[in-house]
Amino acid sequence: MTLKIISAEQIEFEGTVTQVTLPGVMGKFQVLNHHAALIAALTSGPVAYVTETGEQQQRHIDGGVADIKDNVVSVCIY
Repeated sequence: MTLKIISAEQIEFEGTVTQVTLPGVMGKFQVLNHHAALIAALTSGPVAYVTETGEQQQRHIDGGVADIKDNVVSVCIY
């Protein structure tokens, strides 16, 4: 699936990943391939993801919104 982390200034990350863990307002949640469509508010915390090569990455965000649809996870951050 494709992960896009987007700020007001630029695209911070765009690439193919196998899983994403997001800091939802209601608690941390994980997204895998073929996840159901979802829009979620995000709070301050880490966005963790695993690239297609198996490398684990993490980036701290201050909050935002995640849109998950058709194997694309778009994370719009503050």
